[in-house]
Order: sequence, then structure tokens, then C-alpha cells
Amino acid sequence: MPGMQPAMLKQLSKVAFKAHAIKLSVDWQQPQGDAGKQYVDAFKPSERSVAPDPSKLFVAASTNKYHVDQVSAIGGKFEAFIDGICDAICNAHNMWKLQAKFGSIQVVAVSAIGAPGCLKGPDLKSLILMSAPKTTPQELKYSKAVATAVAKCFKNWQDNVAVPGLPWYPAFAAFPGPQAPPMPNIPMPLITCPSAMMAEMTAPRLKQEMIDALGDSQALHHKELFDGIAQGLAASFLAWLPQQQISLVMGKGPIPTFAPPFVPVGPVMGGDVISVPGHLMS
Repeated sequence: MPGMQPAMLKQLSKVAFKAHAIKLSVDWQQPQGDAGKQYVDAFKPSERSVAPDPSKLFVAASTNKYHVDQVSAIGGKFEAFIDGICDAICNAHNMWKLQAKFGSIQVVAVSAIGAPGCLKGPDLKSLILMSAPKTTPQELKYSKAVATAVAKCFKNWQDNVAVPGLPWYPAFAAFPGPQAPPMPNIPMPLITCPSAMMAEMTAPRLKQEMIDALGDSQALHHKELFDGIAQGLAASFLAWLPQQQISLVMGKGPIPTFAPPFVPVGPVMGGDVISVPGHLMS
């Protein structure tokens, strides 16, 4: 089972960014009177009216060729950054999945019980920055802000994931032996393991963490950019949770009531799991 889908994350992020309808040039107004006539006369007829491309991330302030070209040039840079950072986030998430594991799980009969913090995985910041856009100083600055915020919010969610007595091991209700050998759990969606910090992966929280990590209130369009990425990521994360299966969590444990021939079977009591990566691979 793959992690969050890059195509989905990119599309959602761009749609959310476009919803802000940012006009370029910012605060531009058509000159009036004699100045307006001089402005019009300064351009060739072919330059005065060019059809804007509605697919662009920004809105042209007018149909003037130079406004339309500005939207294409600046919008192209923002679009490339969104594509790059979304790819980096998804790549990092897939690498996290490869190393993620459950531990400190108590097995009692059929049930698996894990306190908040039982899900472990690597920090996402360095994984995101491995492939994030950083060709220019500004790209690096924005990438660091996004990586820092996403890693912080994701870790807060991860560190509060719990296993609330899920019926992972039906065979352990009555096992014929003194010790149950390692057996895989019944696969279940990750969404069945709640986190008290689920709100960390919502759009408002992600956006604010990105703004705080950037620390530059004068950076152009950063709030709209971070809002788009945050909305796309929050929606992608929610779509991933019910699809991701928890599997191959090998449970084991003693059967203290096993006493043949009078008690030939019994439940596992005080069991645990083998904590190795690979629990979120399917």
C-alpha cells in the first residue's frame, strides 16, 4: 500500500492556492484620463489584449500581454515549488512507512493494547529536505519551513497514536499450548488506532506552523502558498489513514492457565509483539 499520493497532493494544493485569486501585478490599477490614453498607446494592438490562461495559479491584473506573461512566469515558479515540495513530502512519507513499527504492545487474549507512543518512526524533516526544492536561497528557505512544520505536526500525531484493545489475535483466545508462538495480527486500517493529537494534521495547524517556521512576514504570498500546501496535505493524510493497513505485527505470549489434560487450551496473558519495521507496508 503506497503512502500519500503525489498527484493528489499537488492538485489539491494548487486548487487551494488558486482559490485565493491573487492578482498580478499586486494593487495595479488601470490609469485613467490622459494617463490612461498614453498607457494604451504605449503598446501595440497585439499586446493590449491577450487571453489569460485560467489554469495559472495567479490572476492577471489585465489582458495586457505583460501582465499575462508575468502571471505565467511567477506562477510557473510557484507551481514548480509546489510540485517539488509535494514530491518531497510523499517520498519522505514512503520512507517513514518502510521504517515505522509498533512496540510496547500488550497482548491479552485476542486484544492488542498499546498506550500513546506505541507507533515509532523516523523524523520527517531530514527525509523531506533530501529531495525538497533548494535551487535558490528562497526555495531553500521555504522548503525548510515546510519540512520543519510537517515533521513537527506529524511527530505530534505519531507520538500519540494508541492501540485501543483491538482484536488482532483471535487464535490467542484459546491456544492449545503453554506458549503461543509469533503470529501475525489480523490486518486493520491505521485509522482504527486513534491519536489525541489528530488536530496537528489539520490545515490550520499545518499552515500556522509553516508561517512560524519561515519567520518572515514580508515574504510574498507565503501565507497563500502555505495554506495551499497545508490544505492539500491535510486532505491527503485523511485519505491515507483508512487505506493504510496495519499488518505483520507478530504477537506472542504465555498461556499461564494451560494445564493438560484438565485445561488443554487457554488465553494468552501478558504477551507482547516483536517490534520490527514493516508493520505499515501493506
